[in-house]
Amino acid sequence: MERSDRAAVTVTWLKKHRPIYIGATRHPFTLAIRDGSVDFSSFKRWLGQDYLFVRAFVPFLASVLVKAWKETDDDADVDVILGGIATLNDEIAWFKREASKWDVSLDSIVPQQTNLDYCRFLESLMSPDVDYAQAISAFWAIEAVYQESFAHCLEDDSKTPEALKETCRRWGNDGFGHYCRALQSLANQQLQKASEEVVAKAEVNFLRVLELEVDFWNMSRGTT
Repeated sequence: MERSDRAAVTVTWLKKHRPIYIGATRHPFTLAIRDGSVDFSSFKRWLGQDYLFVRAFVPFLASVLVKAWKETDDDADVDVILGGIATLNDEIAWFKREASKWDVSLDSIVPQQTNLDYCRFLESLMSPDVDYAQAISAFWAIEAVYQESFAHCLEDDSKTPEALKETCRRWGNDGFGHYCRALQSLANQQLQKASEEVVAKAEVNFLRVLELEVDFWNMSRGTT
């Protein structure tokens, strides 16, 4: 692909890998939330495991910020990523409140293998050998899956249980959708300037994110 044709690399990926993207964003776990058939024990499993994941997500996002600061002259990149970091403290506090509400003891949660695999993947992206284009692309993909998954649970014809609507609104709201589109724009800008090798690596990482998201949803359902 010539650089002049790369204005929307992520859009190309979404078309090329549509089946697995649909698998991640229309997974039986979130579809069960949407149609009201979700097993609340599965939700509680997801809640505890995702709390651990978010804590591991903090250093990853900090590393993305450092890469942006080192590799781009555009202050907009740093500002957008800082916005994400600023919300993480609130997000962790939200998980603690939800855990209390659902009687989930976060101190006793043991990370499952799928969670450990995902966290190791995040750690691999923190390496100095992974450039900003790859890191921001992965960051966008991680956030986009949650946004699209939970936004689907808020559509007019959904039967999402009242007790889970706050969870869905946390990632499915329009503001978070706007943030994900901003991340996608940053990723596209970096990929447009990147070498073919870097774009290829970023695409592999994109697919790995989708695979891990599917695995995480499966874990939450107790099917892995």
